[in-house]
Amino acid sequence: MDDELIAKLVEHEGMKPSAYQDSLGYWTIGIGTLIDERKGGKLTTDECFYLCRNRLALRRKELSAFKWFTQQNTVRQDCLVELAFNLGTSGLLSFKKMIAALEVNNYSVAAKELKDSKWSTQVSKSRVDDIWYRFFYGRYK
Repeated sequence: MDDELIAKLVEHEGMKPSAYQDSLGYWTIGIGTLIDERKGGKLTTDECFYLCRNRLALRRKELSAFKWFTQQNTVRQDCLVELAFNLGTSGLLSFKKMIAALEVNNYSVAAKELKDSKWSTQVSKSRVDDIWYRFFYGRYK
């Protein structure tokens, strides 16, 4: 039953993989999902976590193609997934010196390259310090 209803909603509402303004100018995503606060739209907490988990799984899958990723412990992999989540996988791949250090398990250089990057000036100091710590020590605080 839901499959038929969803097909009708796609037919009538359309489906767009990014935010768009509907015919009345309200922000909407996906298949007619109103997110515009002006009309009381928003994502539920469950939807927010679903999207986050889905994106994390996507980034982890993309990074799993690289040996320098798979050879890391879980905590360092989590750092890399978080960076890819924030920057996109292509953005993470631009950290050439950091990746080169990870390839030889040189965590002090990898952490230094992260801290010396342009990215570190664009996010909070606490985020930089937290990821630096996890890279350097390979564990959560």
